[in-house]
Amino acid sequence: MASTAFPSRDDFAALLNESLGGEDGGFEGRVVKGTVTAIENDMAIIDVGLKSEGRVSLREFAMPGQKADIKVGDEVEVYVDRVENAHGEAMLSRDRARREAAWDKLESEFTENARVEGVIFGRVKGGFTVDLDGAVAFLPGSQVDIRPVRDVTPLMDIPQPFQILKMDRRRGNIVVSRRAILEETRAEQRSGLIQTLAEGQIIEGVVKNITDYGAFVDLGGIDGLLHVTDLSYKRINHPNEMINIGDTVRVQIIRINRDTQRISLGMKQLESDPWEGASAKYPVGAKLSGRVTNITEYGAFVELEPGIEGLVHVSEMSWTKKNVHPGKIVSTSQEVDVIVLEVDSDKRRISLGLKQAQNNPWDNFAERNPIGSVVEGEVKNATEFGLFIGLEGDVDGMVHMSDIAWGISGEDALNLHRKGEMVKAIVLDIDVEKERISLGMKQLEKGAPGVGAATSGGTGGLQKNAIVTVTVLEVRDGGLEVQAGEDGVTGFIKRGDLGRDRDEQRSERFQPGQKFDAMVIGFDRSKKPNFSVKAMQIAEEKQAVAQYGSSDSGASLGDILGEALKAKSEG
Repeated sequence: MASTAFPSRDDFAALLNESLGGEDGGFEGRVVKGTVTAIENDMAIIDVGLKSEGRVSLREFAMPGQKADIKVGDEVEVYVDRVENAHGEAMLSRDRARREAAWDKLESEFTENARVEGVIFGRVKGGFTVDLDGAVAFLPGSQVDIRPVRDVTPLMDIPQPFQILKMDRRRGNIVVSRRAILEETRAEQRSGLIQTLAEGQIIEGVVKNITDYGAFVDLGGIDGLLHVTDLSYKRINHPNEMINIGDTVRVQIIRINRDTQRISLGMKQLESDPWEGASAKYPVGAKLSGRVTNITEYGAFVELEPGIEGLVHVSEMSWTKKNVHPGKIVSTSQEVDVIVLEVDSDKRRISLGLKQAQNNPWDNFAERNPIGSVVEGEVKNATEFGLFIGLEGDVDGMVHMSDIAWGISGEDALNLHRKGEMVKAIVLDIDVEKERISLGMKQLEKGAPGVGAATSGGTGGLQKNAIVTVTVLEVRDGGLEVQAGEDGVTGFIKRGDLGRDRDEQRSERFQPGQKFDAMVIGFDRSKKPNFSVKAMQIAEEKQAVAQYGSSDSGASLGDILGEALKAKSEG
């Protein structure tokens, strides 16, 4: 019998390599073409030319959410993971084949910055997974849409374009963006739409979003800003007072910036301007009624009609309440009467007065309490120069320290009275324009000199240019407080009137109780006399020259004055 020779192990390996195409033509790790020979139990049986066939799940031949479109006889590409597994079958993968092919294509598209098509099919931390025809990419949550999307379900399992932001084949990482596609598309739409718009054009839009400063209106693919100040001529604190999201509004295009593609819109521009003819409607001096719409530290705004507001400055709010916050005088929504003080139609400003619409308490006081009247009030405040007395009508009067008491200094007189004390005083002078009332207390003392004169508006019988003997009551830096005669009216001698020479004008050389002669040179508003030693000296000199001297006598001024003084002493 002839012997049969079996091939050795090396010969068998060589034969296998030959059947598989040799070492250089090995199948493992390659994408090859195969034919579907059968479909069994959701598996496709595929022949790729190996000694055994391989099985691939049908789901690998379908896009997410779709059914596999494959049948017997179809030629497909698969990836050979292993030539033979433990069961003697070839290990094949359609997903891996698609992934390898997809990576090649995606790298090319990424280099060209081209859009790619994919399907969102799953959720992961921070975003979603996208199938790019076999390659899996990551879609960050911030890249899903231009604005945050609460529910992504309607976007899943739908083929749509994406932009590749980053890819690393070695690590198998791909990051894509749907937002970039939307922004690019939107920019194209905006550029096309903005060319059809013009400033001054009236158009309808839908309110998409509302903020504190205004509303964004969709004009059909491009948004415009409707600022809160352009909603209405009247004061609007927040846009939702007039409009809501979803409202269809009619607006006018105010400005278009084609470089930044920003559009400014207005609604009030479609209304008549209430400021037209404002000067005629609101003449200076007119008394009007309005509603307080806003209160600030510097005043209050009063609405005279929708769209027309005027400012009542804090200085024009009250006759008597000074340095008080406007919120303590008026309240928001309060109806008030005001007087028009000034109108500037160009700047859209109206100045109003609140106190002018009320009776002036200083006029009322002067009408009810003429000079010489006796009044009573509470000591509101004591200062270094006098007392402030609260009077009827919420006005204050001041008693100078020299008019508090007879025979004592002003400082001592101030110490006689305390805040909150009720006192009586006489009205010496009223200046309505300067809102000042001068009072006297010592004039009401029993037996006080000059009371009758003061109450009658007189001057104590003194005449201008009269020479009288005065008594020093008080020495001040600015001069002397003096009294005419023993029980006459009080008056004042200014420092410069104490003598002709500078050395004589020092008030500190006088003492309370000291007597000397002086001339009456006039009276102040309260009929108090003003005296002057200097004027008396000048008058006596003129009289002496007229009586004892002449232009050709040759006598000196000393001789003339000497004779005059001698004659006066002898008389």
